[in-house]
Amino acid sequence: MNRARGPHPLPLFLATVQGVCGDDRARLARVLAGLARYQQAPPAPARAPWPELARVGGASLRSGAAAGRRVVLVPSLINPPDVLDLGPGQSLAAHLAATGLRPLLVDWGEAPEPLGLAALVRERLVPLIAPLGQAVPLIGYCLGGTLALAASRAGVASRVALLAAPWRFAGYGEAGRAALGQWWAQAGALAQPLGLVPMDLLQPAFWALDPAALAAKYERLADADDTALASFARLEDWANGGAPLSLPAAAELAALFAAGATGIDGDAVPEVPILDVVAMRDRIVPPAAAFSRPDDATHPLIRRLEIDGGHVGMVVGGRARETLWEPLAQWLRAAD
Repeated sequence: MNRARGPHPLPLFLATVQGVCGDDRARLARVLAGLARYQQAPPAPARAPWPELARVGGASLRSGAAAGRRVVLVPSLINPPDVLDLGPGQSLAAHLAATGLRPLLVDWGEAPEPLGLAALVRERLVPLIAPLGQAVPLIGYCLGGTLALAASRAGVASRVALLAAPWRFAGYGEAGRAALGQWWAQAGALAQPLGLVPMDLLQPAFWALDPAALAAKYERLADADDTALASFARLEDWANGGAPLSLPAAAELAALFAAGATGIDGDAVPEVPILDVVAMRDRIVPPAAAFSRPDDATHPLIRRLEIDGGHVGMVVGGRARETLWEPLAQWLRAAD
């Protein structure tokens, strides 16, 4: 039997939105109506993966264009890399290619390897990039940005763009870190015998950070037009999909939150230009968790770009072209 479409685990989703709605039965009905519309929406056409250029273990490097100056896109370990090339009008990668760049996408693979975050940088990410022969710009989204900045210590990066990337884990605040710690206490015990952390255990971690937003997005969907529904369904299919996270990577990430650490395997970074794009309404990676500080405006190598948006909308939303894609392409061209 095929897996039902929608957020998983569904009982926990329902309990979460019910907790948000409280005694407002009308609001809960709208949330559930939005959920039903999503579940019944036609799926987006499948897209072929980019051609593979290199492979190290289960990770690969894929090419999104035939020519141009190379830039490496590093997605998060959580959810597929599709968010960087989601579809027509929602593709950061396509915009970069249209400006003459050649996006190369890191694909972490379908089956997680038993490696922690620091080991993934040393044994997978750096070996994928180093054979390119020269330092190249790295663009890392979410946890991919954290990994990209750690990889830059190996001399593979000419500059690094961080898109909503967590670096200062103390920036989640005591309440956020406590919520994630409580999630890991439960999820880690369930994941231990599996040897990995499937999406059904990962999703509740995001819900714990912002349960109100979870209910609100489905409530809005109840009255959305068909165009908005199609866009929502494509994005939500991405958010609800993806390979499991390895147990060592999840445990290492949980330890970073618990300690309020800075960076992966230490906070040292090389002397390369860094563009830190911060989504000011981001609940997944709050601004306080970003690499840069507002007062870094005078730093010769660090540029902080603040966007009035959320964690995913900053990359694929209706204003992404003007607020992120074009400034990012301009910053990349400044290296010429």
